[in-house]
Amino acid sequence: MALAAVRDLRDVRPPATAEELEQFETDVLAGFVPARASAGLADGTIRGDVGHLEQMRSWFSRPLWEMEPPDADAYFGKVLRASPSGTRLGRSQALSTYFLLLELRHKVEIHRMTGRVIECPIDEMNRPRGAKDAALRIPPSGPEVKTLFAGWGGELATCRKFAPTARNYTASMLMSQVGLRVSEACKLDLADIKWDLGPFGKLHVRHGKGARGSGPRERMVPLINGADRTLRWFIEDVWGQFDDDHTRPGAPLFPSERRCSDGSSGRVGDDALRCGLKAAATSHLPTWGDKLTPHVLRHFCASELYLGGLDLIAIQEVLGHSWIATTMRYVHVQQTRVEDALVAGQQRAAKRSTTRPPTRPAGPATTGSALPCEGRTPPWSGFALTGSSKRP
Repeated sequence: MALAAVRDLRDVRPPATAEELEQFETDVLAGFVPARASAGLADGTIRGDVGHLEQMRSWFSRPLWEMEPPDADAYFGKVLRASPSGTRLGRSQALSTYFLLLELRHKVEIHRMTGRVIECPIDEMNRPRGAKDAALRIPPSGPEVKTLFAGWGGELATCRKFAPTARNYTASMLMSQVGLRVSEACKLDLADIKWDLGPFGKLHVRHGKGARGSGPRERMVPLINGADRTLRWFIEDVWGQFDDDHTRPGAPLFPSERRCSDGSSGRVGDDALRCGLKAAATSHLPTWGDKLTPHVLRHFCASELYLGGLDLIAIQEVLGHSWIATTMRYVHVQQTRVEDALVAGQQRAAKRSTTRPPTRPAGPATTGSALPCEGRTPPWSGFALTGSSKRP
């Protein structure tokens, strides 16, 4: 048996040109998108990650696989030093995910073309710290929201465009009654109303927000708090002014004034609903003005449900949260644990003061001051008082 001489062809491969590296970098970034989509991430999350990578690539001016820990130190420690924590965390996560793709799928090819061994520049020393918590949104009170919708409802009789105003009014009412997100309201169809489910009917929310950027998360929302009456009024008295075909597949619950190519009404955008709520708040609740957004109404709904006696698990189901901790942040304005604990402590202290045994009458006067425990065994009698630590 003879030994064969094996020659590694990679040793004589010419180095890659600048054009080849540029094309390869473009192909890698293009492959990043379907790879993340196959993992179930939402389109908006993928677009955000690609935007982060493009921002870092523009600053670095070289392919990102050449970035080393000192480069990441300079970028996150100087360039993004004053940026919000959410931006820093999002960028570091996007960079780590990108390097994971390079290591799993392109490590050998990059080594052949450049001689570089892929290693993520984000490590335990320079990884941005912190958490991206939701913003604190304290909703208006119940009487304030009631004033808003009372004034808005009265405006329907005199407004110039009744149908769009009534549509914006109804969508905002649903946000305050059952906690819909504005994006969820825009994507509802007429067929998503299930009148025969439950005592009030339910909404099939097909495009709910997924956890951590995952795809749409469906849920069934009961039409409580008068949401069933609001929807019946809108469908029977308003919807027909946008379109005349209730049975058309895919007919939107909240139509737009714009027409599709087949003559049917299009779907309303979230900007129209936001602007409608802002105009109504400016007119009927001026103290809130720009502060009253659709998401603040969602917080108001959670707080009102909690105040009405609904438990956190049920509120979590209505709002479509993945984590109960998120729901707790929505109803924090109604939680009174600290105040209740203070009142309970004061009551216990008052009870102890009223049940204290009476003071023993003073004995005959003596020349020395009597000990408080005179006639009883002192509590320290079993311990040495001479500095020794010896115990009985």
